[in-house]
Amino acid sequence: MAWFLLAAAILSEVAATLSLKGSETVPALYLVVAVGYVAAFVFLARVLAQGMALGVAYGIWGASGVALTATLSTFIFGEAFTPTMGVGLVLVIAGVVLVETGSPHASEATSEKDR
Repeated sequence: MAWFLLAAAILSEVAATLSLKGSETVPALYLVVAVGYVAAFVFLARVLAQGMALGVAYGIWGASGVALTATLSTFIFGEAFTPTMGVGLVLVIAGVVLVETGSPHASEATSEKDR
């Protein structure tokens, strides 16, 4: 359930951020911005309440949000997506994977497998 809530937090934040850009030409999108950001934080709070570590949840939320926003803004708004940006996103995602695999929860799971 925590992973579903985290996905909802990510998608809410990305929708809000993309709507913020779109609100330049369609002011009514400010409603989507407000609702999206509030929903993102509510979902993220519920993820944390379910026991996911803050560093892991926030890292995945942040990295996924950056990657999705950069990718979707290329298609929706025609913004540039350079190879350097792609490398940067890969590095951010790799960093989040390292945080996840290095978290105590992941270490405990590995230790239990070794027993």
